[in-house]
Amino acid sequence: MSDAEAAAYGRFDRSLTREDLDRAFFLDDADRGLIGKRRGAPNRLGFALQLTTARWLGTFLPYPTDVPPEVLQYVAGQLEVGDPSVVRRYLERRRTRFEHAEEIKAFAGLRDFAAVSGELEEWAAARAYMTGDGPRAIFTDAVGWLREHRVLLPGVTTLARLVARARAEGDRRLWETLASVPSEAELRELDAFLDVAEGSRMSELERARKGPADPTGKNLRLLLARVKDLHRLGVDGESVRALVPTRRLMDLARYGLRATAPQLRRHPPARRTATLVATVVHLQAASIDDCLELFDLIMTTELLGKAERETNKQRARDHPRLARASAKLAVAVEKLLEMSASGTSLRFEDVWREIEEVVDRAELRAAVEVVSELASHLDEDDEGGMRARLSERIRLVSGFLRELCEVIELGSNAEAGPVLGEMRRMPELLHPRRKLKGGDIDDRLLR
Repeated sequence: MSDAEAAAYGRFDRSLTREDLDRAFFLDDADRGLIGKRRGAPNRLGFALQLTTARWLGTFLPYPTDVPPEVLQYVAGQLEVGDPSVVRRYLERRRTRFEHAEEIKAFAGLRDFAAVSGELEEWAAARAYMTGDGPRAIFTDAVGWLREHRVLLPGVTTLARLVARARAEGDRRLWETLASVPSEAELRELDAFLDVAEGSRMSELERARKGPADPTGKNLRLLLARVKDLHRLGVDGESVRALVPTRRLMDLARYGLRATAPQLRRHPPARRTATLVATVVHLQAASIDDCLELFDLIMTTELLGKAERETNKQRARDHPRLARASAKLAVAVEKLLEMSASGTSLRFEDVWREIEEVVDRAELRAAVEVVSELASHLDEDDEGGMRARLSERIRLVSGFLRELCEVIELGSNAEAGPVLGEMRRMPELLHPRRKLKGGDIDDRLLR
């Protein structure tokens, strides 16, 4: 807290509106009945100020008359005290104000802080463990908790120290929970992740935080090796996420991703191990995402994109030949249709004589060959050429695809189950010595 915030704690720190006054400083019949038991205007006004101040601030002031002028005027007006300045006489007998405060506590059902300090500290520690919020946020919410539970606010230093202890307890609980995850062998592997090899300037952890991004096969293999290295550490991400709040795990991982190996080594064992566990869990998921994104990029640019471009180029090259051949066939068919429409009975030789007057028979035969070669079969779709070029280029990614299926554990919903089943067979189907045969892949998945 800043000095200004600390000075404003439990004090009137702003001017009050008429709405504020009506809400917290209005004296109802029960209030008036209690106030009316006091003798003399100074005592009645001083008692009323203590009663309404506790209602507004949640605590009593060291000097009950130290209230804003608008509060004094508002309360005095309700008690029909013509000269509010008489309230100064309320401070003449020190014992009176404390007796009145005890009576007000009993009347309003207010409790002392000491009665709930343990309960509040447990609440604050749980809040710190779950959220990782800073001391200012927890302090503010602790004040709200006290007001909600009708507890008088303690001194600012007392509450600040409680919040500090609670945050320390929340952090300690988080670190110890995560530090209990790895076994002794796994713990040694994690600590070794901070070692800097001779001749290197980075630890294994720092190297794992930086993955290659260029869409090349070499970089994809580096990313797959990164996935293997991270999962070989033995940290089960799913189990860790079930143990601690996700937000705290992310906060620790965020710190672990930017801290250097020497910085992490300086932390106490529990905190160091917890940070390493959180960081490795994050990197395990991130490394898989990086692999899949890079593989998708390679598939799009190197396989699908190039196959599509080659298909389009080939179509452009073939189009003039197909157009010329189709034109010759169209002339012949047009002549044939013309003769059929005349109704005259013609011999086969006469039909060919008429056709050859417009196009040579050898040219027709060549045109048929061109059309048969270039035009898609009637039962095939327009993507036949594309698939043919994909099959020619599949060797570029078959090795990556096989290794991807071996390294990354894939999952699916119920509808994609059959596809996932075939994907898991991919390493076997793509083995260099394996030749695919009919029935190796479920035909239904190719439709």
